[in-house]
Amino acid sequence: MKPPLSRRGFLGATAGVGAGLALTGCGDFKPKPARLANADAQLPTYIQYKGVPTSMPATKDGVSAGYTHFPHEPAKAFPDGPPARGAAINIMNLIFNPVPPPVGRNAMWQALNTYVGCDLNFEITPVNDYPQKFAVVLAGGDLPDAMLMLPPDQNSAATPDMLDMLFEDLTPHLSGNNIRDYPYLANIPTDSWRPCVRNGGIYAIPMPRPVSGGPIFTRLDLFKKKGLDPNPKTWREFVQLCKDITDPKVHQYALGDPVTTWNLVMQMQGAPNWWRAEKGRFTHYYETEECKQALDAVHQLKKAGVLHPDAFAVKGKFKDWFGNGQIAMNPDAPAAWNDYYTTYGPISKGLDVGYMLPPAWDDSTRGGQWQGRANYATLIIRKAPKARIKQILRALNALAAPFGTDGYLLRKYGVRGPDHTVKGPDPILTPKGTAETYLPTNFATDAPFTLYYPQKPDIVPTQYAFQEEAVKRLIPNPAEALYSATDAKLSKLFNTQLDSLRYGIMDGRNRMAEWDAAMRDWRKRAGDKMRAEYEQAWEIRH
Repeated sequence: MKPPLSRRGFLGATAGVGAGLALTGCGDFKPKPARLANADAQLPTYIQYKGVPTSMPATKDGVSAGYTHFPHEPAKAFPDGPPARGAAINIMNLIFNPVPPPVGRNAMWQALNTYVGCDLNFEITPVNDYPQKFAVVLAGGDLPDAMLMLPPDQNSAATPDMLDMLFEDLTPHLSGNNIRDYPYLANIPTDSWRPCVRNGGIYAIPMPRPVSGGPIFTRLDLFKKKGLDPNPKTWREFVQLCKDITDPKVHQYALGDPVTTWNLVMQMQGAPNWWRAEKGRFTHYYETEECKQALDAVHQLKKAGVLHPDAFAVKGKFKDWFGNGQIAMNPDAPAAWNDYYTTYGPISKGLDVGYMLPPAWDDSTRGGQWQGRANYATLIIRKAPKARIKQILRALNALAAPFGTDGYLLRKYGVRGPDHTVKGPDPILTPKGTAETYLPTNFATDAPFTLYYPQKPDIVPTQYAFQEEAVKRLIPNPAEALYSATDAKLSKLFNTQLDSLRYGIMDGRNRMAEWDAAMRDWRKRAGDKMRAEYEQAWEIRH
């Protein structure tokens, strides 16, 4: 285990990172070779928490546990008292929601500090500003105790060299049976730990998400109203269903988002999930024939008039369109299921949300389901003495306390009275609780994703059934746990350019021949180098 940096060494290291970031931008930075950056490490032993029985248990292939009700008597996560007594812990992370009230006016946050045993000082940044904030903090050298690290394709500053220089190798604490000291972290599935490995060590804590991915959400109430079966078996049947559910007279259309519609068509064809690996040879989904077929298919849907008329002109309104009935189908993340009922149930009479899995493309091509990322992001811990690292890990273990414990109840629903009321055994957030529980503890770490919705518990068996079906046809992304310096550096630039062209082709403003030319340019300037780096990484991990 490497000794902590001295003050002089630390300042020198952070200066080096700042220089490294600058060099990355101008193309002179020489990153660690792919073989070294992707060197493997022993993952933590998975020890599933079984303290709350359910007829819908988590499974080894990735189905999340489901519960229709919270236990009447939540289990005490730490019966011996607060687990992380000591100095305050500063955590830099992000938020999608409005920033919660500060700790002095936040009953949930105050109770959380008491439960953990120390002050948790969250430094919260809006999600769109976070990559820049991350890079600036690294270059400045004034690091918090822990900070959220987005995946490399969303944050080029998150390099293996930076981890090695400034952040703790947690392998001695977490690998194999060492993780038994942190049983709630051990309850996080193995898939979520794989992207935490860099440089031959475990350098991060997961923020787990379900690998089932999200469904194509369907407005069952709208389909029932027209007497339609929302479960087409093939692309041809899907197109007909889109035409049948579309009714411009009442401003109702089948679909809204061109990109998620393209994703859906790709999955119908069993296309790669970003990358495909065949005997260690990598192919990007943009360079496949399935990609061009999907571009043309979405264009045909647009010509057929089944996409919302503002589909190519407006972004960020697709949830609203689905919630108010302007579109009948919307591919989205798993957590959106509950959100639809919370946000649109009170204003959309008879709202009934169902799901669809990607139909087959034709009689010979079965549809697949792109596996979801096993983490939203990860949390890295700056180098510190062993005792301090252990305190931080005990605090994070507390933030991962699973469903059915008092710790989970506190993180998700706050303090009974000001933050939530109780309906039977189930907590129901108050308006104050909604604001206070926006505190982004789940962007430090979290328990495994759990299917639970106290406002409408009867939807949980349907959510569980979706995951059971989805995991049987998952298409993984073989590059998810690997690192490519070229992908991290150039993917944002090229994805912006290619997204613009992709929109143009689906909308009919650009020709398919332009895509072929763009792919030749992409391979020459980035793609072939990404491919080579991922193939080297794949070889060392397998």
